[in-house]
Amino acid sequence: MESRKTDLEGYSFVSFLVKGEKAFKYLKNEAGVHRVQRVPRTAKRGERHTSTATVAALPEVQGIILDIPEQDLKIEVRRAGGPGGQHVNKTESAVRITHLPTGIVAASSEKSQHENRKKALLILRERLQKRLQSDQEKTIGGLRSTMIGTAERSEKIRTYNYFQNRVTDHRIKVD
Repeated sequence: MESRKTDLEGYSFVSFLVKGEKAFKYLKNEAGVHRVQRVPRTAKRGERHTSTATVAALPEVQGIILDIPEQDLKIEVRRAGGPGGQHVNKTESAVRITHLPTGIVAASSEKSQHENRKKALLILRERLQKRLQSDQEKTIGGLRSTMIGTAERSEKIRTYNYFQNRVTDHRIKVD
């Protein structure tokens, strides 16, 4: 999806998308610091270099489908205020809808109660959508922070030792 090359050979950042059934379930355990030990082509005396790559496996942000149960809504109808002639004072056309679980409120006070109800529901749905999306982004941000940690070498989960042709998983202590 996105990558940034370094001035030398290699990358400083790579982002990619893996699709498939249970992809996140299998890849989430790859999150953490991966240590790479190798002898680069540029090493004149064959000295080994150690570098790290930090991996974060995150679930794809899902589209949020809102199904708002009627019992979660408090719908109030009242007389509209403001200019508009005598019609405003005679009919209860203004609508105020409160989403009880979150306390989010939306209101509309045009001429038609029917139109006001539709407009208030639309506004409420948009506000709930924003709140849920924000909550989802915070959750994923927290998950990312947990996976990456401080990104120090001491937090390594796996070492790839190229000159010994060996991979060590430090979580289970197996080469």
